[in-house]
Amino acid sequence: MTNHAQVLVCIAHDPEVRLREIGDSVGITERAAHRIVVELATAGYISRERRGRRNHYTIEPDLPLPDPLGRGRKVGDLLAIWA
Repeated sequence: MTNHAQVLVCIAHDPEVRLREIGDSVGITERAAHRIVVELATAGYISRERRGRRNHYTIEPDLPLPDPLGRGRKVGDLLAIWA
């Protein structure tokens, strides 16, 4: 599973997860976790909302997976398997 997919699973488990926690869970640096979150947000797979001192993430489960092998599958399908 790619780091991007692992980050999505982390967010699905805890929508208020911190970047440091994502990095620890996935086995990447906090900076790499930040880059992936930004890429996912830019692509529309997640949205971020600031709540106090933390971010709250919302996953868009109806978007198609970007991987050619996952054609016809949606983000929500992936999360249903891993969550």
